[in-house]
Amino acid sequence: QVQLVESGGGSVQAGGSLRLSCTASGRTFNIYAMAWFRQAPGKEREFVTAISWNGGVTDYAESVKGRFTISRENAKNTVYLQMNGLKPEDTAVYYCAAGAWVKITTTPSYWGQGTQVTVSS
Repeated sequence: QVQLVESGGGSVQAGGSLRLSCTASGRTFNIYAMAWFRQAPGKEREFVTAISWNGGVTDYAESVKGRFTISRENAKNTVYLQMNGLKPEDTAVYYCAAGAWVKITTTPSYWGQGTQVTVSS
């Protein structure tokens, strides 16, 4: 199985930036699509962005398009989420996920533990 560990969360003022990292263990990391989800208190978990196994295809929720960028560095077994122009509504626990591309946006196979992102106004 794949183990995912997120880092880089924290608190930032509106308009600021954060960079999240998710490092995977396991020698099969490179074959998985990767994604980021988020969940705010009292809300359903929400898809944020995904990237294919080779980094060639990405997908973004409309709410973050143009502000967030997903990337991966397979040699380091790591996926990143660069978040710019943060808004208070971006406040949530952010989760890293891995799985097949066809289901990565809905039902990933593996999840990280989450990292808190708080954006103040």
